Amino acid sequence: MTNLYFPEIEKKSLADIIEYQGKRLQEALAYLQVSSPFYQELFHKHAINTGKITSVKGLEQIPVTTKDDLQKRNDDFLCVPKSRIIDYITTSGTLGDPVTFAMTDKDLDRLAYNEAISFTCAGGSPSDVFQLMTTIDRRFMAGLAYFLGIRMLGASVVRVGNGIPELQWDTINRIKPNAIIAVPSFILKIIDYAEQNGIDYRTCSIQKAICIGEPLRKYDLSLNTLGRKIHEKWPLQLFSTYASTEMGTSFTECEHGIGGHHHPDLIIVEFLDDNNNAVKENELGEVTVTTLGVEGMPLLRFKTGDICHHYVTPCLCGRNTIRLGPVVGRKNQMIKYKGTTLFPPALYDILDNIDYITNYIVEVYTNQIGTDEILIHLSGKGIGEEKEKDIKDHFRAKLRVAPLITFTSDSIIQKMQFPEISRKPIKFIDNREKNGNLSG
Repeated sequence: MTNLYFPEIEKKSLADIIEYQGKRLQEALAYLQVSSPFYQELFHKHAINTGKITSVKGLEQIPVTTKDDLQKRNDDFLCVPKSRIIDYITTSGTLGDPVTFAMTDKDLDRLAYNEAISFTCAGGSPSDVFQLMTTIDRRFMAGLAYFLGIRMLGASVVRVGNGIPELQWDTINRIKPNAIIAVPSFILKIIDYAEQNGIDYRTCSIQKAICIGEPLRKYDLSLNTLGRKIHEKWPLQLFSTYASTEMGTSFTECEHGIGGHHHPDLIIVEFLDDNNNAVKENELGEVTVTTLGVEGMPLLRFKTGDICHHYVTPCLCGRNTIRLGPVVGRKNQMIKYKGTTLFPPALYDILDNIDYITNYIVEVYTNQIGTDEILIHLSGKGIGEEKEKDIKDHFRAKLRVAPLITFTSDSIIQKMQFPEISRKPIKFIDNREKNGNLSG
C-alpha cells in the first residue's frame, strides 16, 4: 500500500527533483509578483523579469532576503488580507527581535503535512503515541506543528508541555507513549529525575525520541557528547531535526541518522557563502530557503543565519533528497576569541563532556579593549579552584584557548536559562555591544 506521507518526489533522482522544483519555483514567483509588496518592490528595483526564471539555477539572479528585512518591513511580506489570517506566530528571536508570521488555513494544512511526512521519515506511523515535551502556546510554531502533524498522521499525542519532570514521568506511566518530542538536554534532566526517584526508565514504554533545538551529531554525523550521554544511559532511537519558523518546514533524520532529509515539495534550499555564492558539498554554507506553497508570508532566498554542511548522495531509506548536517553555529553568534573563531556548539560539546558539571550557560560580551570575551556560568559537584583549572585545560586541549569561568548555583543558572517569556531553554547570551542582547 502506498504511504501517503512518503512523497514520491523524494524517491526521484536529484536531477528530477531539481526539474520539479523549477516548475514549483515559477508558481511561487508568479504569486509573489502579484501578492507581495516587499518582493514586488525588489523585482522592480533590480529589473528582475520573474517570468524568465524557469529553473532553480535562475534564483542566482535574485538578491537574498535577510532577517533584517523581515524585522524592518514585517508587514510588507504579508500576501493576503488580514481577514484571512487564522494564526499569528512569532520567531524565537534568537538572532534579534522576534518577527511575526501570519498563517492562513492553507498554511496550517501545509504545516501539518510537513510534520506528517517528517514523522514518517523518522519511522512514525498511526500506531505511535507521542508525548509532546514542548510548549504549544506562547506564539510558538513548533508545538502547534507537532500537534497538527501527529493528528494528520493519525497517531496519538499527549500534550504535556515543557519542564516538570515529575509530570512527564507520571504521564509516561499512565498513558504508555512509545515516543517523545523534546529538547535533548531536557531528556538528560528527566533521566536524572528518574535516577533520583527510583524510576526504571530503561524498561518504560518509550522507544524513540524526536529531538529539537540542539544538535545531536558532530560533523562526521556520529553522535556528539550530548547525544552519546543520552544514548549510553537510555538507548532510545534518537532522531535529530532542524527547522525554523521562517521556512515552516523541517529537515528530519531517517533511521540511518546521516542528516536531515529535505522535503522538495515544500522548500527549495541553497547553501551560500558570505558573497551569496553556492558552496560545494564538503564546505560550510549558510542555509538559504525559498518556501513553496506558503500563502500568508512566503519567502524567497531567505538566509537563515544557520551554518552547516550538506550531503547529496542517496540514502538507504530510499530518499534521494539533499540532507543537512548538524548546525555548526549561527552566523551572528560567531565568536572571535584570542585569535580563534568559535561557535557556541563547540563550547557546549566540551562542557557536556565534563561529568561533574551539572548545568551551564555561555555569555559573550565586549571587554575593555573592544574584543570578544567569553564567560561561562556553571554549577557542578565539588567545584572550586582545582576544578576551574581542569575545565580550562579541557578547553585548551580542544580549542587552544580557555574562557573565563564563574561558579554559581544550579537554581540561578536555571533562572537564566528559562526567563519568563522564553519558549525553550537558553544556553547562550550575547551581550556584545555590536549585537545588543541576543540569546538562544
